[in-house]
Amino acid sequence: MSDFNQPLGGNEMPRFGGPATMMRLPTQDNAAGLDAAFIGVPMDIGTSNRPGTRLGPRQIRDESRMLRPYNMATRAAPFDSLQVADIGDVPINTFNLPKNLDIITDFYDEVLSHDCVPLTLGGDHTLTWPLLRAIAKKHGPVGVIHVDAHADVNEHMFGEEVAHGCPFRRAQEEGLLDSKRVVQIGLRGTGYAADDFDWCREQGFRVVTAEECWYKSLEPLMAEVREQMGDGPVYISFDIDGLDPSVAPGTGTVEMGGLTAQQGLEIVRGAAGLNVVGGDLVEVSPPYDTSGNTALMGATLLYEMLCVLPGVKRRD
Repeated sequence: MSDFNQPLGGNEMPRFGGPATMMRLPTQDNAAGLDAAFIGVPMDIGTSNRPGTRLGPRQIRDESRMLRPYNMATRAAPFDSLQVADIGDVPINTFNLPKNLDIITDFYDEVLSHDCVPLTLGGDHTLTWPLLRAIAKKHGPVGVIHVDAHADVNEHMFGEEVAHGCPFRRAQEEGLLDSKRVVQIGLRGTGYAADDFDWCREQGFRVVTAEECWYKSLEPLMAEVREQMGDGPVYISFDIDGLDPSVAPGTGTVEMGGLTAQQGLEIVRGAAGLNVVGGDLVEVSPPYDTSGNTALMGATLLYEMLCVLPGVKRRD
């Protein structure tokens, strides 16, 4: 018997049965005793186009039933290495977006007080700003690997500073980011001005547009990112619309010409060896992909984040 929680296997209970948790893991009320925790933030009131990400955590958990404990490609064995559970959802206020800033930060302050690494199922990208407040309180300004079609550095949206298009501007303004260790991968599409991505570059962020990623492996890029990140704390924020809508249509603000599924895996796997202190997978909107494929992409990428956390053993 393992000392660590194990996902419920498909030979013990059919995959369409069992608990509706991330990877059918055990649940608990808080992060006490855990090395890592899966947490849902069922929120979409920060979205600007198609809603539905409030349902994202639930469908990600549902599709995660297909995931098995061992990573056959990387040999990572996270459930032989870390104590992991699904600790449920943040009780957000679905009628007041600004109030959620404190609700989310307070929730993650408590999680981080247990030295537990949070892996978050979104929810719209607004959540990353208050989450980074908690992360920076514990670790100081962090490097960020941000995968997205959009830079999410708007000064405001409809005059509001709290929205899913603003989190990285707010985080930078508050000193939550180590700006020389921020890389944004997959940015693309149309904009309101030719210099829409230049604010990021002016802050010292590295911007890697989707066009720079076409037709190639991203392993060389991630070798450069690892050198850039060094030994400092790193947070991974993966907006599912960073992937091309041909493989991830279930999201609110789609842009053609995005990353392939394989490139998404290369990015997360390329973070192995870094001091990863947390991660999120956001903007899965189930109403726009009833097949569940987008949520399966999200669940798989969250599992891959678990596999690159410090302390995860790899089998020979």
